[in-house]
Amino acid sequence: MSCLLARPASTNRIDTEGSSIMTVAPPAASPVFGGADTHADTIHVAAIDGFGRELGDREFPTTPAGYSDSLAFLGSFGSVEILGIEGTSSYGAGLTVAARTAAIEVREVIRPEATVRRMQGKSDPIDAYQAARAALTGRAKTAPKDDDIEGLRALLNAHRSAGKARTAAMNQIHAQMITAPAEVREKYRQLSDKRLVDALATCRPRARSGVAANVLLALKMLAQRHRFLTQQAQLLKDQLRDLVAAVNLNLLSARGIGPVTAAQLLVTAGGNPQRLTSQASFAALCGTAPVPASSGKTTRYRLSRGGDRHANAALHTIATVRMSCDPRTRQFVAAQRAKQRSNPELLRILKRAIAREVFKLLQEPNALAGIDDLRRLRREKNLPLRKAVEALGTCQIHISRIERGITHDREFTERYRNWLKAA
Repeated sequence: MSCLLARPASTNRIDTEGSSIMTVAPPAASPVFGGADTHADTIHVAAIDGFGRELGDREFPTTPAGYSDSLAFLGSFGSVEILGIEGTSSYGAGLTVAARTAAIEVREVIRPEATVRRMQGKSDPIDAYQAARAALTGRAKTAPKDDDIEGLRALLNAHRSAGKARTAAMNQIHAQMITAPAEVREKYRQLSDKRLVDALATCRPRARSGVAANVLLALKMLAQRHRFLTQQAQLLKDQLRDLVAAVNLNLLSARGIGPVTAAQLLVTAGGNPQRLTSQASFAALCGTAPVPASSGKTTRYRLSRGGDRHANAALHTIATVRMSCDPRTRQFVAAQRAKQRSNPELLRILKRAIAREVFKLLQEPNALAGIDDLRRLRREKNLPLRKAVEALGTCQIHISRIERGITHDREFTERYRNWLKAA
């Protein structure tokens, strides 16, 4: 028995004259490919070999012990080559972290299409084996996002929900004002939204009586809620600005990109943007890859309806901002409208170009030079802010915010630095 266990790596067959005529190597162990179908409370893992043969599957709980046991189960069949996980940024986030800690290569698996599910059925084992086969065939080739981006995602979701709740509160105020008693409606109907919220938040419903007192109390609660959500949204926005500046100041300094849109683009790309193989793949991820929509003699393209819609909305915001204040974008829009381009077509072209620019900024997070030398250089040359304002055609507060690191503007910062050096 011991001789069998200690079998050498290769055996030589010797002829009668003592010369070796052939070397026979034992078959190498086939690598194991794993797949995981993830849920809120359970994960179902499955293993296949390099030939696609099913080795086994089992269900585990979504706990640290369950993640460890599932990886041990897959490892019992051999060395795990690749683990395909469905939902690496949602239900599969915990398993993804555990697999990476165990030095197992992880790939993001997209759920099977509806046609495939209709033909093969739907169950946890079936989905787990499908994920394993996607890892084997290379259909699952995208690396998951780093978990370092989760803090940014949490703040962004909180900011988004605060904005939606604030808008809902303002809509309720306007709706309530329509049916409010005449004395309440006539007193507040001429005020702007901000002045209306301030006036209602500090009003005194007890000074009224009857229906007017109750309506005014409801309006006061809604106004106070609106003010609280506004303050909360601003605090979250400031925190997002600090985090984005620490991760990718170059992205935040681009024209038309604010802290919220920059945070969304970072969340979409992940903490490891090198996982994106090309700018075309990033454009497809953001839903800005052009889709042919030609017919007859008309050759045109339309926007993609797929991809991350939040990232697509961020690019839409950047495009509309640049259309209103960026001279180069406005010149481009004027030239395209002269060619009878429609607004949807213009936005498609702009969003695709912005996606290309953002991809480059994501790949170079530290390309922007610091601003520590700006104020020092201006003071060494005894240059007042007034002269910089006159030379650069801007306002004094903008230069001051640039020097203090509150506002980030890559193009203007370089112009300002060059002017200081030449002055």
